Amino acid sequence: MDLVVTRQKLVTANIANIDTPGYRTKDIQFQQEFQSLVGGEQPRIVGVPNLKVKNDGNDVSLDREARMLSENDLRFTLAENILHDRIKEIRSAIQNGGQ
Repeated sequence: MDLVVTRQKLVTANIANIDTPGYRTKDIQFQQEFQSLVGGEQPRIVGVPNLKVKNDGNDVSLDREARMLSENDLRFTLAENILHDRIKEIRSAIQNGGQ
């Protein structure tokens, strides 16, 4: 969930800077960072290559950022459901452990 939150902050920062001259889109390589996070490392924030750069040097695409928000929402919901299921399993084990 921490990784999802990190990406959410990056996406909202990208959207907030959509009109900032020279601002370059930032993101994380989600799959790669997920593996690193399991190892206890902090996610690395990287620039996003191959985006169309406007005349002012800004490369934020509202379409891309909206897609990232939707993807992030799905990942958060999935993580939340998995966590909820694990908590239910643990509660059940505690309640039924004495039997």
